[in-house]
Amino acid sequence: MVNDARIIVTTDPELDDLNSMLRLLLYSNEIDIAALVYSSSRFHYTGDPARGIAPHRWPAPGARLHIDEAVDAYAEAYESLRRHDARYPHPERLRSITAMGNVATEGDMAAPTPGSDLVRDVLLADAPGQVFAQAWGGTNTIARALLSIEEEYADTAEWDEVRARIVGRTVITSFAEQDGTFAEYIRPHWPDLEFRDVATTAWGYFAWDVVAPEAQKYLTAEWMRENVSSVGPIGAAYRVWGDGRQMADGFDDEDYFGIPDATREELEATGYRVWAPLRENGAWISEGDTSNVAMHIDNGLRNAEHPSFGGWGGRQVPHADDPKRWTSVGFGPWDPSAPMVDAGEVAQWFGAFQRDLAARLRWTVAAPEDANHAPRVVVEGPLDRGVRPGERVELAFSTADPDGDAVAVSARIVAGDGTVSVSEAGCVVDVAADAQPGTAIQVIVEAVDDGTPALTGYARFVLTVG
Repeated sequence: MVNDARIIVTTDPELDDLNSMLRLLLYSNEIDIAALVYSSSRFHYTGDPARGIAPHRWPAPGARLHIDEAVDAYAEAYESLRRHDARYPHPERLRSITAMGNVATEGDMAAPTPGSDLVRDVLLADAPGQVFAQAWGGTNTIARALLSIEEEYADTAEWDEVRARIVGRTVITSFAEQDGTFAEYIRPHWPDLEFRDVATTAWGYFAWDVVAPEAQKYLTAEWMRENVSSVGPIGAAYRVWGDGRQMADGFDDEDYFGIPDATREELEATGYRVWAPLRENGAWISEGDTSNVAMHIDNGLRNAEHPSFGGWGGRQVPHADDPKRWTSVGFGPWDPSAPMVDAGEVAQWFGAFQRDLAARLRWTVAAPEDANHAPRVVVEGPLDRGVRPGERVELAFSTADPDGDAVAVSARIVAGDGTVSVSEAGCVVDVAADAQPGTAIQVIVEAVDDGTPALTGYARFVLTVG
């Protein structure tokens, strides 16, 4: 697991959250999930009759909500997944860390809830490693947990130690700001907490606008039907265009994705606001919050280790006005003219991650000998090292494939000045003679097997010029 990190997920009942949750559970063998918590956002909340607040785009009372739906599907696949990796958590363990957070209205943090208390307990726990508190909806339930900690400790002798411990190991990641609680409470009261905005177009409703032409097939109805929707209970639970399902109780003028074969004119005549282009029945809709998940997958890219590294979860750069905030690179929602791919933006990894999803879904129905597993890059020596301008550096590694597949290796420099070539024992980097002291050269090694589907493992070397 990346840095022994523990993961808190707070999530609202959007269809893309369900899809992201299903993907998260497929990787729960290598991601330490500490809490799964329902939360509100400006897009979804239960309402509060006592305060005269009507529900907004929330499922019907008594409906099975999306975390529970995802865990139900996972439970059906659990025994098959365990044959591939014994680290998969028992479904009852996941249910034991599922709770209702602050959901009454946008930005609700009026009182503690079972969900905010669970988040509080994880933040305070005496456990090693970082804590990543993910906001797939609003940050309000995380904010309520922090407020409860402040209320409990602010006037005690323990406050400085408690605050320093939480700030020192906690990272909030969020798909944009879906309510005002980060700006209104978290940042003023916790100014040193690291915040990463991990919003990406490539995992959302507008993925079609940014995914490279050669990877567009992974969005199509044909590919999704063959590799996702028809593959086991988790694939069956995954939302696709025209699947006949809707999210909220009553009429939701934004949720037309499940309606099959409808034209824009027909939808608009019915009262829908068609805000994303229509696609073929069975095609990709969205996994908007998967960038929170993807950075923690143990594939060798070290995506969560530093926001500037990049990987399947995207890459972030420092915010101009907040030294503890990072902003997502390449996020240009609803703008097809925006740059499609840069050296660290998530769209370039789309094909590899979708193939990996297809392989994981096969694990839910097939024995280990009948499914593919990703190769690994086995590094000999440190991943980080100092170098000098003009130096030739040998980076030693080998590859290992669990299935005995043939593996093709390539290497590239994604940051810094130099050249790289693959050698028999690894790769050779020639540091530029004019490389500036203090700069970092990042080398990514990719190992692609010849299994079905073809899967990829990585290594990221960071060479700091001295």
